[in-house]
Amino acid sequence: GELPVFIGKLRVQDRVHLLNYVPLPDLPALYTLAEALVFPSLCEGFGLPALEAMACGTPVVASGTTALGEVVGDAAETVDPKSTDSIAQGIANVLNHPERREQLVTRGRRRAADFTWDRTAERTIGVYTQAVEEAR
Repeated sequence: GELPVFIGKLRVQDRVHLLNYVPLPDLPALYTLAEALVFPSLCEGFGLPALEAMACGTPVVASGTTALGEVVGDAAETVDPKSTDSIAQGIANVLNHPERREQLVTRGRRRAADFTWDRTAERTIGVYTQAVEEAR
């Protein structure tokens, strides 16, 4: 694919690890050790990875233009997923501003705690219902 070639051109292959499937028990460690979860999805149904990262105290940079924006609310740095400048600025806001980072961590933990499995199921059904209605 193009990504490994791009990583090679940037000479960051020693700092970038492309992972395939990650076993569920390993996810909390990855989230906790990450500086941020960057999730500029163009088409996201719910956004469970964003909530999982928030629950681990990891700040999130996510699309503000999909259902994901509704899930993360004001607990993430929201970006335009079609704009590399917007994504880069969102990442910079999290990495270069400790006060913003702490604000997102606090809000993220609170936001993730608001989502029970029942509420998650209700919202997921809502997303599917909306998609079906829009398709008609």
